[in-house]
Amino acid sequence: MSERASEKPRILLLLPTRTYRATDFLAAAMKLNVEVVVASEEAATTADASPRDSLVLDFSTPIVATQTITEFAETRPITAIVGVDDDTTLLATIASASLGLPHNPVASAKATRDKYRLRQTLAKGGVPCPKFRRFSTHDDPTEIGKNVDFPCVIKPLSLSASRGVIRADTPCEFTEAFRRITVLLETLETEAGPNAASSYSEVLVEDYIAGIEVALEGILLDGELKTLALFDKPDPLEGPFFEETLYITPSRLTSEVQDELQNATAAAAAALGLRHGPIHAELRYNAKGAHLIEIAARTIGGLCSRTLRFGAGMSLEELVIRHAIGQHVERLHREQQAAGVMMIPVPKAGILGEVQGKSAARKVKGVTEVNITIPIGGEVIPLPEGARYLGFIFAGAETPEAVEAALREAHRRLAFVIM
Repeated sequence: MSERASEKPRILLLLPTRTYRATDFLAAAMKLNVEVVVASEEAATTADASPRDSLVLDFSTPIVATQTITEFAETRPITAIVGVDDDTTLLATIASASLGLPHNPVASAKATRDKYRLRQTLAKGGVPCPKFRRFSTHDDPTEIGKNVDFPCVIKPLSLSASRGVIRADTPCEFTEAFRRITVLLETLETEAGPNAASSYSEVLVEDYIAGIEVALEGILLDGELKTLALFDKPDPLEGPFFEETLYITPSRLTSEVQDELQNATAAAAAALGLRHGPIHAELRYNAKGAHLIEIAARTIGGLCSRTLRFGAGMSLEELVIRHAIGQHVERLHREQQAAGVMMIPVPKAGILGEVQGKSAARKVKGVTEVNITIPIGGEVIPLPEGARYLGFIFAGAETPEAVEAALREAHRRLAFVIM
């Protein structure tokens, strides 16, 4: 017999085992006094979280996982499903559709998880795109390199955080980059096993877009884009690898440029059919205007959301959960103080032996947190093969310039012994 509807909402959080986001999402749910069901690939993660309910799901098989969720919801009804990163976006959408909960179209979610499908959909929807082509990793890169324009960017179809993304300026660089990405994808395919949902046998090659880069954090309310924050990326991202470091908000770009970036994001979301929930977009701006690089139906990655507060100290995670359970968030705005984060880059491959200068870095005026996320003794791998930063530095100040200065000084005081 089905359980009578609970007096408070029950949300299903899809939390991958290795996500950075568990603590912040669970804290937001606790603050809102909603009942939480945590789903992860391994029971250990859900046990650590210690919610009332937990599920073990294989995120790489969303149809099977949706069946498990549906059976669970028959006796413990679910108000909303929240996927916290790329690995959970598609499952959250399919399961929400199955339960009749607000969601994006499944085709839209699939398009955001496949860079080739994303470009196809945007081009079909009239959104300006660079010239792009898809190739098999079994193709001969030397032959391909004879027929592409330079500079170009080669990227895997489904990886995030610039992993496996390489710029090539010559046919020789193209061949080397293509083979390097192929090795990475073969390794990931072996690790993922036969049930892998992602394609590890194809890459996208597209024209390089010059210009400054920004990130836009937003939420879709019945198809309307509400911009929550626009982040400047002060460090140039010109390749050959695209390691992100600084995110600073509010943006120092002119209001006219900011409007163009927001309009480009809204146009991309509309072309994809996205209508509900958080989005994170990466864009470039040059003399020809705003150009969408990536868009995902999720919030910003890593711990970067800690730069954002809304209303009276509300976190981004709380805002997302409020929207998911049907509360109004239209009037919420980011706090006035400037804020930023540095994703601490990995200088070389090896084993992290020691982190020096943490106390000195925390003493920098404006710095609010220094969080080293790789443990001593852990392996560190730089881009393009790596998937994790050394950690995150956060700062807040009256101006974006002061935030940037604080983050750079804190980073200067840190030293990493990598053996």
